[in-house]
Amino acid sequence: MSNQRAAVELWKSNLQSSDYRKKLIVGLILISFILLSLPFFYQAVEKRNGISFNDYLLGWLPAYDLSLFIFVVIWSMALLTFSRFRQDPSIFLTFLWGFILINLSRFITIGLLPLNAPADLIPIQDPISNHFYGPKFVTKDLFFSGHTAAMFLMFLCLKKKTDKILALLATIMIGIAVLLQHVHYTLDVVMAPVITYFLWIGSKKIVNS
Repeated sequence: MSNQRAAVELWKSNLQSSDYRKKLIVGLILISFILLSLPFFYQAVEKRNGISFNDYLLGWLPAYDLSLFIFVVIWSMALLTFSRFRQDPSIFLTFLWGFILINLSRFITIGLLPLNAPADLIPIQDPISNHFYGPKFVTKDLFFSGHTAAMFLMFLCLKKKTDKILALLATIMIGIAVLLQHVHYTLDVVMAPVITYFLWIGSKKIVNS
């Protein structure tokens, strides 16, 4: 009970700060617009004809349907991260702005780099995530991997050592799983943590400015 009371007091203290409130409100407005625009953007992307990569690793890897595994790992980590939001408002604000920057960056990279889906792609069955992409499963939202980026952002934002270990393991497992499911090229997965790291730095600058 004392930990819960301390968390409530910490949230009250942060919400009393006009700077925190402003960044929180602006962030929530931006992420709302982004989530509303996702189906329009990705359904349009799906209609484009793009470039097909000759990915040697995917050509060697057999395709497996790991939808249930991916769903469980992603949303288990999401629940853990959401629970930490309740305890620490700084984690929430940093993650919020990091997630905004990831989505805006993916709009840019996917828009500038039209790619066709990898061969033998197996659609991920995720009723929660897929809901935000529109009526048709999207296969061309490729560079860079949003699944891997989200997991790595959790790793960067979480503070407890055990949380960070779990998030790092989740990042690795999801990166491997989306390759085995052939929903991403190798480059999409490898570059996701690299790009996310710099976006996380950007989110910290926004939060701490």
